[in-house]
Amino acid sequence: MTQQGVRWTADQVLALAPDASSRKAGSKLGAAGPWSEAGSSDEGTVWGLCKGSGSKPYQTVIDIADAAGPAYKCSCPSRKFPCKHALGLLLLWAGGEGAVPPGPTPDWADQWIEGRRQRAQEKREAGAGGAAAGSGDPEAARRRAERRAVRITAGATELEQRLADLLRGGLAGAEQAGYGMWEETAARMVDAQAPGLAARVRELGAIPSSGPGWPVRLLEECALIHLLDQGWLRRERLPDGLASTVRSRIGLPASADGPAIRDRWLVLAQYDTADARLTTRRIWLHGTDSSRTALLLSYGAAGRAPELALPVGLELEAEVSAYPGTGQLRAALGEQFAPPSPTATRPPGVTTEQAAARYGEALRDDPWLDSVPVTLDRVIPAPDGDSWQLADTEGDSALPLTASARSRPGLWRLVALSGGAPVKVFGECGHRGFTPLTAWPEGAGEAVPLC
Repeated sequence: MTQQGVRWTADQVLALAPDASSRKAGSKLGAAGPWSEAGSSDEGTVWGLCKGSGSKPYQTVIDIADAAGPAYKCSCPSRKFPCKHALGLLLLWAGGEGAVPPGPTPDWADQWIEGRRQRAQEKREAGAGGAAAGSGDPEAARRRAERRAVRITAGATELEQRLADLLRGGLAGAEQAGYGMWEETAARMVDAQAPGLAARVRELGAIPSSGPGWPVRLLEECALIHLLDQGWLRRERLPDGLASTVRSRIGLPASADGPAIRDRWLVLAQYDTADARLTTRRIWLHGTDSSRTALLLSYGAAGRAPELALPVGLELEAEVSAYPGTGQLRAALGEQFAPPSPTATRPPGVTTEQAAARYGEALRDDPWLDSVPVTLDRVIPAPDGDSWQLADTEGDSALPLTASARSRPGLWRLVALSGGAPVKVFGECGHRGFTPLTAWPEGAGEAVPLC
């Protein structure tokens, strides 16, 4: 058990897996057969020896008391993190203490735990010393920021000219030009040190091949880029909050300098997206006392899971600090006062009409916002022609599901959980529809991840 005397569920353990193949392989090791000398301690350490293909069993140890999420060590050669042995051992522990009884920690596991705690202490001391010493030459930093602003301004001006040329030539030319035109434009924005503009330009390249109605979608996205360009070129005239949002959308780095908010944060959803260079993990939190919603982002190299892992259904008491920008939900996780533990708490919900209105209100502060986090109360998943929607039981309105949500297995998990009855659903609501991420049955029951 954790220090709070609770044990994780199998779904919460499997949510830590870096990919589907790891979940499958870890599930096979979640039985007592391949394990020997497995045990656990009251301090939150779980260990065991797993029989592998070699002559020596793999030594696996997990620190589940770490407030930042579980930490793992395994002597197997796998580069996945956590490996299948760590997942299997956690599943074994989640099944009850019969296979992982309390006992004294073996020396090989104790050495790793002590080493981790010593390094964490040294890191905290080094961080405190670094903060006291300051963060370099502020004058040099100011000159670097000015040079970058000049380059971004040049890039935004060039992009404005390219958009004007596109519209003068007609949108039909975009379909004939192919993706190369957009990739070359995106490369120019990278040279201008405006990664946010580069990412939006790359998305434009996929629109001409996205099916019927693509000219309308292309024009809409061009208009948003034009708005962002103009926001940057006139940023001195904007209110402080909107200017911070523009800088963030352009791709300038920022630090979470908002006041720290201590709360008991419920983990609403966690999912990864990946491209050729980076894996991005998004974790949605709901403050049970403050009723605030916060988004944590964590990054890992391509093919590797980000370090921060908070399975759905856990609750942690911690501080979070917001990044600058009006309506900004992104936050940084600060001091944590206890390891994450399971909870039966659920977030409050709204109707589908209120969800759509919430997205509209958020667009006033951030016109480039794709979606907002929303919990829907008492909705029923129902087919709608070739699509699906979440119908409100309290009214005659409904929200359509996004195309990405319709292609995921989570849709069928949601339909099975509902069985025609109302459910509570957390997800992202935007102009493309609603993407369900987690659901709860109407009666008693655990949170069910859908992504």
